[in-house]
Amino acid sequence: MPSFRSLRLPASAAALALVAGLLAACTPDRVSVPPYYADLARVDARIDSATAAQMISTYREKNGKGALTVDPVLMQVARRQAEAMAAANDVRASLLPGNTLKARLASTGETKTYAVENVSAGYRTLAEAFSGWRESPRHNEVLLDGKATRMGIATAYASGSKYKVFWSLVLAGPAE
Repeated sequence: MPSFRSLRLPASAAALALVAGLLAACTPDRVSVPPYYADLARVDARIDSATAAQMISTYREKNGKGALTVDPVLMQVARRQAEAMAAANDVRASLLPGNTLKARLASTGETKTYAVENVSAGYRTLAEAFSGWRESPRHNEVLLDGKATRMGIATAYASGSKYKVFWSLVLAGPAE
């Protein structure tokens, strides 16, 4: 029969082990993920618009452009586009009659507002989408549009799509 020896720790080591155990019990079960790294490839996912505005505005300011504010109307315009692309499984849904940026803005009463848009698919996080837009000359031009003061951003999830997540970023000047 095997014998077991009793292990005796010095009082300071025992106290240290007790403190370590108590601290371990205080840590959350899940590590908190920053909003720009949150995986948006799920039905209930919603982009953190304040984080997106901060990220894009910081980039704009470093490039001599003004900060953006999140606009509820532009959030709806972006949401409509992201959902249309996800339903069609195609980013070109933004070119369909009635779904152009101009048509979506007009449906909200903004018929003369200057606006530009980035659409994309396949990025699972805000950080990925932002990096992709920044690295693409045409998308970067939208990010740095000097007339923009407001923004709306949205994603839509399509489970059967190879892209999974569709993105729409709308930047606009002041409402006219």
